[in-house]
Amino acid sequence: MNKIRNICIIAHVDHGKTTLVDHLLRQSGAFSERAALEDRAMDSMDLERERGITIQAKNAAIQYKDTRINIVDTPGHSDFGGEVERILGMVDGAVLLVDAAEGPLPQTRFVLQKALERGHRIILCINKVDRPECKDGIRTKEVVNQAFDLFIDLGASEEQADFPIVYACARQGWCTTDPDEVPELIAGTKKGSLQPLFDLVIENISPPKVGSESSFQLMVANLGWSDFVGRLAIGRILSNSLVVGQKAFRFGVNDKLEPIKEAFTVTKLFRYQGLQQAEVKSLEAGDVGVIGGCENFEIGDTIG
Repeated sequence: MNKIRNICIIAHVDHGKTTLVDHLLRQSGAFSERAALEDRAMDSMDLERERGITIQAKNAAIQYKDTRINIVDTPGHSDFGGEVERILGMVDGAVLLVDAAEGPLPQTRFVLQKALERGHRIILCINKVDRPECKDGIRTKEVVNQAFDLFIDLGASEEQADFPIVYACARQGWCTTDPDEVPELIAGTKKGSLQPLFDLVIENISPPKVGSESSFQLMVANLGWSDFVGRLAIGRILSNSLVVGQKAFRFGVNDKLEPIKEAFTVTKLFRYQGLQQAEVKSLEAGDVGVIGGCENFEIGDTIG
């Protein structure tokens, strides 16, 4: 558990969320140099690609040094509030991505408020610091102050309001915690990477807390589909572990809101490797996993 971090990325439309994730995947080695990583990798739905927004949250996983970082992409719009609540229940912290020129915008406010209410620690990433109106650093400082004011306005705790900051150009794949380095990074006289952001995630986001229950428990936050397995349940493992072939139960409700307890045998287990689901023999508490074996999984179910 100490070697797992579960995070989401909060951002307004066009502030660079998907571009940032693309470069995090590249630099973590999730893809070989030969592998072609399609731009805007997490926007997999046609509608999302057309409109440039994230509607259905998707998962990715990165191995950085000896730590596994699960990244869950949050919908960037208040119209998908239920989806946002479920996703925030899967993570322990967030990266707040803000455009260096535009500053925090309404969609940012909605998701950030929900994250702060859950007590999540936030890392502020000021993106697009290479924009012409930001190169002198004055506007960037104003945006940092706007972000601080937003945290206070949303009722952030003293610890949450003392957020770490990175200054980034996601398009070029670099960031820094030192604003004085930005001009050199923009000019290319100094090479950069996203390592400072990786390090901040490890240092500032807590490892997952797990329950003390003796039985396996997973809350279904999303659904998937496999042509070979059928319906898949996706969620964070709250306690204990699960192995392929084990008997399990789906706890939910029917259309009449009556409780359901359905037995099934676990046929397949997966966890994320890059953007792909990699088959595994077992899932452990604290991780984000995928379960196959029941055709009736529904969002909100508990598997135990």
